[in-house]
Amino acid sequence: MGVSFQRSHDITIETPPSAVYDYVCNPNSWPEWLAASHHIDGEDRPLLRGETFGEQWHIKRGEIRLAWTVTESDPPNAWTVEADTDFIGKIVIRYTFEAVAGGTKYTRKLRNPDRPSEPSAEQIARMDEEAMIGLQNIKRNVEKRFAKAGQA
Repeated sequence: MGVSFQRSHDITIETPPSAVYDYVCNPNSWPEWLAASHHIDGEDRPLLRGETFGEQWHIKRGEIRLAWTVTESDPPNAWTVEADTDFIGKIVIRYTFEAVAGGTKYTRKLRNPDRPSEPSAEQIARMDEEAMIGLQNIKRNVEKRFAKAGQA
């Protein structure tokens, strides 16, 4: 029996929730903001519940291919995907989008419901660092795209 692990990170983005949702729920954007993500095989749009896509990761242990399934699609409020792996069990990622003063509070929650062991303090620190870099990249990319769309 494994351990349940969860980590959550958030950022405020100065756009409406729909702009953030449309960007991050299109997995083809992931290589633009997520360092480990190198290639996506899937439709170039926000995906709906039941749809699938493939992702190529490059991490410390090498190249990994993930097969994701969208398990929740509630635009522009929430979106969830799941992938089964042989190295840490199931990965569940849930995005939520909350309208707040100044834009959208975007939250990315990562869960491993049956991880073989607890991550080390070093692994958690690396996850947190990579998550914050990813959130900053999302903020910059979405705000830039939204500003350009407003000028068009």
